[in-house]
Amino acid sequence: MRLGVMFDRGLPPEQLIPFARALDETSVADLWVVEDLGWTGGISSAATALAVTSRLRVGIGITPAPLRNPMLLAMELANLARVHPGRLAAGIGHGVQDWMRQVGAAPPSPLALLEETITSVRALLRGETVTLHGRSVHLDGVSLVHPPAEPPPVLGGVKSPRSLALSGRVAQGTILPEGVGPAQLPGILDQIGAGDDHELVVFTYLHTGAEVPRQMLEWQAEFLGISPDDVVMAAGTPEEAAAQVKSLWAAGADTVVLRPIGSDPLSPVTRLLSAL
Repeated sequence: MRLGVMFDRGLPPEQLIPFARALDETSVADLWVVEDLGWTGGISSAATALAVTSRLRVGIGITPAPLRNPMLLAMELANLARVHPGRLAAGIGHGVQDWMRQVGAAPPSPLALLEETITSVRALLRGETVTLHGRSVHLDGVSLVHPPAEPPPVLGGVKSPRSLALSGRVAQGTILPEGVGPAQLPGILDQIGAGDDHELVVFTYLHTGAEVPRQMLEWQAEFLGISPDDVVMAAGTPEEAAAQVKSLWAAGADTVVLRPIGSDPLSPVTRLLSAL
């Protein structure tokens, strides 16, 4: 059972270095960085966090397949994995389709693109020579000159039933977005249909202060296709938030990643760790 903390996309990028260093001194296992359109780049954020820490695994949650050529993505991931062996986890997803359309990158088949991207990136990271003429990805006899001795795990950042099944079939783990609760996890695990070595990562909001911003809940609820009142989060007192984290682990999550709400993200994390 791993516990991670997300560096929220709304925080100024220059705060990542002190945030990562402080987190490296705690018992938290992971630091996760974000790649959302207009906010920050996941690869550069991961490189920064890895360079200023010595212990944490750094997860990328997530790189949108439509914005990333799989060969270039494999080159970037391999570089990080060689410099920081055993400390990287790479999430790849569909990307928010409205955002992909904004930059002219919406694929005709998001499922095909994601499957072909994950499959080819994993093969390249294993040191294989890849030729793939798929529906969306076209690679002709390419390979990495410096493949990592320890390839980082590649996880699918997905939420729909067909995408969950795809992740279970081709990825080494699955990342679920904020708002998913323990009651949904058994059914999601059935949809993924993978073995015990498939890591289930669950993002969850952490809030131990005043009332949660309603607009944030409404946005996440719309993204998930549920009511704002059904968005599950680690909230309330530190003990109540800790109980919610434990319930996610008990329901099948291998890694729970906290997304603290507010401008002082480390304080609620510290309180939660004490409660745990």
